[in-house]
Amino acid sequence: MAELLTKGGPVVWLLVCYSAIGLAIVLERSLLFLRQRRLPRSLQENLRCLLDQPDKLDNSDAKPGPEYRIVQAITNADAGEVEDLRSVGNRVRSDELQRMEYGLRTLGILGNTAPLLGLLGTITGMIKAFMVIEQAGGKVDAQALAGGIWEAMITTGVGLAVAIPLLILLHFLEGAVERRNQSMETTIALLLERRGKAQAYHAPSEQPHHWEGITDGV
Repeated sequence: MAELLTKGGPVVWLLVCYSAIGLAIVLERSLLFLRQRRLPRSLQENLRCLLDQPDKLDNSDAKPGPEYRIVQAITNADAGEVEDLRSVGNRVRSDELQRMEYGLRTLGILGNTAPLLGLLGTITGMIKAFMVIEQAGGKVDAQALAGGIWEAMITTGVGLAVAIPLLILLHFLEGAVERRNQSMETTIALLLERRGKAQAYHAPSEQPHHWEGITDGV
């Protein structure tokens, strides 16, 4: 491995940094999703009447999570006689989405630029090989070209080896965020369903998440 890193040149070292940063983001996001608990089934079944019986929230064993924070914010707003409860739910949902999406844009940039860095290393390696040919007047053996060819092949392979896992993991994380977003939308809808002051919840039209534009072409 040390020999590959040495022969690959600075581009390979940069790709190793890409891999370390990407892995750190994936682990941190995965731990975040594991810590965010869902509402217990008993509380989910009582969401429709929770605004009329807020004591059920206080007596529940719900763990802190996006859905719980939405329910808590809406019940507190209702107790404070706030009229637009849907706006309160939307605001908390938006905050939770931003928290869950943090780092995904960086992960997408790393995954999409890693192959380009590998290609850059391939070009620089071939340039070195042709420079050797030029200096030798066209009469060189394969051993003289080995350094440039090594660098060209190694950087391409490392670039792909870094990019493919990062993009796969990115899509898994995007899926986790989208599923949690749907869960939050359902929570708001059920919570406001029976209240005359709020119509059935419809998620506002939004621009695509910032990471969707990065991975659409993958």
